[in-house]
Amino acid sequence: MERRRIDLPEEEIPEYWYNILPDLPEPLPPPIDPDNGRRLKLLQEVIPSRPLQFEFSSERFIKIPEEVRERYKQVGRPTPIIRFKRYEEYLGGWLKIYGKMEGYTYTGSHKVNSAIPWVYYALEDGAGFVTTETGAGQWGSAVALAAALFGVKAYVFMVRASYFAKPLRRYLIQIYGARVVPSPSDLTEFGRKLLAENPNHPGSLGIAITEAATYAREHGGKYVVGSVINTDIMFKTVAGLEAKKQMELIGEDPDVIIGVIGGGSNWGGLAFPFLGEELRSGKVKRRYIATGALEVPKVTKGVYKYDDPDTGRLLPQLKMYTIGADFIPPPIYAGGLRYHGVAPTISLLMSKGIVEGRDYDQETVFAMAQKFAELEGYVPAPETAHVLPALKELAEEAKKEGRKMTVLISFSGHGLLDLGNYADVLKFG
Repeated sequence: MERRRIDLPEEEIPEYWYNILPDLPEPLPPPIDPDNGRRLKLLQEVIPSRPLQFEFSSERFIKIPEEVRERYKQVGRPTPIIRFKRYEEYLGGWLKIYGKMEGYTYTGSHKVNSAIPWVYYALEDGAGFVTTETGAGQWGSAVALAAALFGVKAYVFMVRASYFAKPLRRYLIQIYGARVVPSPSDLTEFGRKLLAENPNHPGSLGIAITEAATYAREHGGKYVVGSVINTDIMFKTVAGLEAKKQMELIGEDPDVIIGVIGGGSNWGGLAFPFLGEELRSGKVKRRYIATGALEVPKVTKGVYKYDDPDTGRLLPQLKMYTIGADFIPPPIYAGGLRYHGVAPTISLLMSKGIVEGRDYDQETVFAMAQKFAELEGYVPAPETAHVLPALKELAEEAKKEGRKMTVLISFSGHGLLDLGNYADVLKFG
């Protein structure tokens, strides 16, 4: 009998994270500091020291501390893989679709996979508190929970447009005991400057990053990074390593792996353990597809170059696909996709043609998410739903070519805290 749900027991939570750096087709372009070392010095001051070491490590596998594994268990790991049979039928039966269900974690998204180790390592450095940015609120709630589990205060700078559009995620952050402020805020000089210029400034992730790093530096905390850099992606490979075991349990090997990209940690967290194995073999046979928002088209229209990861230009520049650190995205409801750049590791793979990029508009995505919910019962987060148009395109391609495909997708989070956004886009009465 074909299984709809594939689970792992708690004891099979991976013991190591996977670091893709030694398996990349060429060395990753290093960060650069156009300010004669000022930015690098700031980075060393505000980022926890062990993750900063991991960022440049040549070790392929890095041991997960037992305290982190225990908290992974506490928040719902391992997560299941579920087969979407009714959606397969809806698309014509040409695809087998398996979803790695990161919405089954207690915060409802994949973000807690790296929030826990980030806070753990911040405390290892003696941090009195942690700061971070958040777009849609998934990362902010994950850091808030991780901070609560380790008994430390968190300050979350939430993109102003999302702060007001997604109050339920804001409330979740507060339930876990963190302080959440709309960014730009009055807590930093940079935020006050932007608010003076435009009191209704919608904010951006680039601005929130600047504020979070600044507040940590000025008040003695540590800044924890929610995406983009390799260390954060490495922490999130706990999901992809679980998924490899789960697919092997049922004798399936995906032809295609799909995930959405805000900064890239969700996509890399699932795909890197699969892709790294292929890179080591010298031949990439699977297709790897990254999807994003057409309103923030970095995946398809970004330029591969060095750019600032934050709008205030505090942090070292990274080589990545970017639409510019000054880009102010429209206040779309997939707030987690509003970042202006793609993780440097994924950008390098995109530049080599190993990763395909596709962008989709909000209205199409929400309509497809509603149909998916009708068929499968699971309401995807707006960000997560951006995989659905790619599945439709793959099904049409498979039908045209007369061959079936097995697809593994990262279902990065549920949308139960986003129902108001669904109502707005779908115009519910």
